[in-house]
Amino acid sequence: MSSVDRLVSGIAALGLMLPEGGMEKLSAYLALLGKWNRVYNLTAIRDEADMVSHHLLDSLAVVPHLAGVDTLADVGSGAGLPGLPLAIALPDLTVTSVEANQKKVAFQQQAKIELGLANATVHCGRVEALTGQVFDAVISRAFSELADFVRLAGHLVKAGGRLLAMKGVYPEDELKRLPAGWRLVAAPALVVPGLDAQRHLIILERA
Repeated sequence: MSSVDRLVSGIAALGLMLPEGGMEKLSAYLALLGKWNRVYNLTAIRDEADMVSHHLLDSLAVVPHLAGVDTLADVGSGAGLPGLPLAIALPDLTVTSVEANQKKVAFQQQAKIELGLANATVHCGRVEALTGQVFDAVISRAFSELADFVRLAGHLVKAGGRLLAMKGVYPEDELKRLPAGWRLVAAPALVVPGLDAQRHLIILERA
């Protein structure tokens, strides 16, 4: 099965309805990621078929949990994951991607231009240094520790907003170390087509 066929079947399995041109943009993003990855080592996953499940479908699995979210920051976004696939799938969502690595930012800027993502902005810098903006939700797949995510990105969440941490196994010990003033709202399991591993979305808000 080709990478594009895997993507098509995976999106169908997720039950997602993409906007017009969405599949073409996701396919173009995948091709661009594969091309740049051969030179700049944007991600440890080299096989394009694995990129479909581990990156694109993994990112898109959170779509049902973004209902009511108009502005989203993706912090420590690397090659634009999950932010850019979400910007493609949800054209009414305004996505701000925050990444400190200049090569990864350059890739995201190129992807934004080539894919015509008017709803995506790429910010080069460290998340803790970003000020003057707040968002309905802040998401990340990059933080290894929930406490660090809260400490470094919590200031970006508007009143009533949420932090969304994409995790593997349910992080019971990390949740015990949550900083004061934050609480767990929900931790839905995510089923990612083609990915034989546990995935959870940890949803936090101010207590």
